[in-house]
Amino acid sequence: MTGLYTGLASSIIAMIVVLFLIRAVVSREAGTDVMKKIARQIQHGARTFLKREYTYIAVVVTVIAVAMLLAKQYFGYKSAIAFVWGAFVSASAGYIGMTIATKANVRTTFAADKKGMRGALGIAISGGAVMGLSVVGISFFGLIVLMLGFNIFGETEPALFLLKLSRINSYAMGASLFALFARAGGGIYTKGADMGADLVGKVEAGIPEDDPRNPTVIADNVGDNVGDIAGLGADLLESYVESIIVSMVLATSAVAFGAVGLNSQTLPVVKSLVQVVFTIAAAGIISSIIGVLFVKIAARKNPQAALLGGTYVAALITIILAAVIIWQMGVSFGAKPYSKWGLFWSLISGIISGIIIGFVSELYTSGQYKPVQKLAKNCATGPAIGVVSGISLGLKSVLIPVIAIVFAIIISHGSAGLLGIGIASFGMLVTTGMIVSVDSYGPIADNAGGIAEMAGLPERVRGVTDKLDSVGNTTAAIGKGFAIGSAAYAAIGLLTAYIVTSGIAAEMLSISSVKVIAGLLIGGMLPFLISSMLFEATQKEAFKMVEEVRRQFREIKGLMEGKAEPDSATCVDIATKSALKGMIVPGAISILAPLVIGLIFGPVTLAGFLIGAIVTGIIIGIQYANSGGGMDNAKKYIEEGNLGGKGSEAHKAAVVGDTVGDPMKDTVGPSINILIKLMSVISLVLVPFIREIEGVIWRLF
Repeated sequence: MTGLYTGLASSIIAMIVVLFLIRAVVSREAGTDVMKKIARQIQHGARTFLKREYTYIAVVVTVIAVAMLLAKQYFGYKSAIAFVWGAFVSASAGYIGMTIATKANVRTTFAADKKGMRGALGIAISGGAVMGLSVVGISFFGLIVLMLGFNIFGETEPALFLLKLSRINSYAMGASLFALFARAGGGIYTKGADMGADLVGKVEAGIPEDDPRNPTVIADNVGDNVGDIAGLGADLLESYVESIIVSMVLATSAVAFGAVGLNSQTLPVVKSLVQVVFTIAAAGIISSIIGVLFVKIAARKNPQAALLGGTYVAALITIILAAVIIWQMGVSFGAKPYSKWGLFWSLISGIISGIIIGFVSELYTSGQYKPVQKLAKNCATGPAIGVVSGISLGLKSVLIPVIAIVFAIIISHGSAGLLGIGIASFGMLVTTGMIVSVDSYGPIADNAGGIAEMAGLPERVRGVTDKLDSVGNTTAAIGKGFAIGSAAYAAIGLLTAYIVTSGIAAEMLSISSVKVIAGLLIGGMLPFLISSMLFEATQKEAFKMVEEVRRQFREIKGLMEGKAEPDSATCVDIATKSALKGMIVPGAISILAPLVIGLIFGPVTLAGFLIGAIVTGIIIGIQYANSGGGMDNAKKYIEEGNLGGKGSEAHKAAVVGDTVGDPMKDTVGPSINILIKLMSVISLVLVPFIREIEGVIWRLF
């Protein structure tokens, strides 16, 4: 149980560091009374939204938990407990991260005014690190508590060990369900508000971004926190948890493969492999903490170098520690058998492919490189060509990430069989604490710039926050790359675990099977259907927001002259109601689709369904993220003074392109990533039920 207790210790250390970071953030000066007032509005809006969102999610979680209790012959009360616990853990991490982010933003603004770049970056990265280390610390702690509570490692009977291990799958399901609602709801909120702010404020009224006269500015800043911090944290939390659970499930399959199930001789080998995974996870947490400290120490005038340097330092330390851990603890396993060093090469393949995907995301979304510069140049000919160029950029960006994933799967499978795929997924996510810290920093910097603008601070302050925000866009693109890659690996790992657990033979998945083809087509279609629903929900919110802003500009006397205050609360309320309404149907379809497919067609068709959804979902996720990121940074590239700068025809076209790209990169793309993971983990949890039903309706024909 060494690995389990090592993991427990690392998770507790992470949470202790979070407490120190929280203290470091809240102890800083929050600025003038005007700045504090603006910050309180953002905090209130974010808390209000999360309270309503969590209430909706709690109802769904309760209904599913009760259903699991009623179907106790398939799931048992422990599955229901694990499911509720997974949702609670994800909610807790998101709330903590979002709360501190809304306190860090105004303090970052004040630090930018008084201490410049380094002081502002230090607070922003501390705020982001609260989210990052909360994600890994709380989720890993929650998983280990379940492992100890269910006494999984103390079990000596193979059949009972497998049963108890299967209950843990529900923990990932709870985290995944929460992540979909958090990401979809937060994404609809933030992008509907953002589109309203840009279309009416910047395009129609011609006022600057984050101008205090624009009533949607507060809602936009709230959206950054609930979507890009709480939503992102929930997204990567579920991927992190799923990668560990998949590794445990596939470790069992790898050892038992070729034998008559799991037996008393092979059970200790499974436990040893799981101990290795938990110990490497602990190493990843410690490495992430070191990476955060590196950023805080190294930050000077080049924040991007500091942030990327921290990410690479965390990855390098993890690789070194993983090599030592596998050398000391690793065991040979499987029918082949595979060498213990196969685990190391699988881990490396995941880490390297993650770096490649992150770099490609940066290449296609950063204004420092030709793809975005070319996109910005095309905006000079009008918004239509700019949007088409942005879509083209995203489609082209799919090539290298997919190839990287393919090669990583081939290498990891060749090194450690099915378990290698799970370890590769885990490798990409082992430094999740650092990845989320860097990504969560971006919205804090963005909010800091908005507060500076609304509070009327000197232009030099906005210059510092804009620099931090620009770097945040790049790091966010890299974070989205990791999120997409992790979604691919986690979904593929969960699919593999589902196929193994459900006992589907390889020949049953033949392309000549009608059941498989039916599943492929339905599964391939679903990400497009969900994308349409999310786009429509965002569009409806944006429409309401645009109408409200126009009304206030018309009816509030003195607003455009700066003599009256806008009604920001109404815009926050519109965004909240629209987001919560828009997330319900896509969420329900995601939950019910695996159950319905399994009930009608059986486990083989469900496997085909998952394959189809994963293939199209990964590609859509990459394309939307990079198209949206490219169009966003093309606008910022122009705003830096290129191609005529702010107010030019190219800038107006780029703003339109940005409003098109916003829901792509922050609503639809991330939600589709979660969709394929959620459906995969639900299918894994439903295996006992689906295996017994065996397509009861299909058999009627």
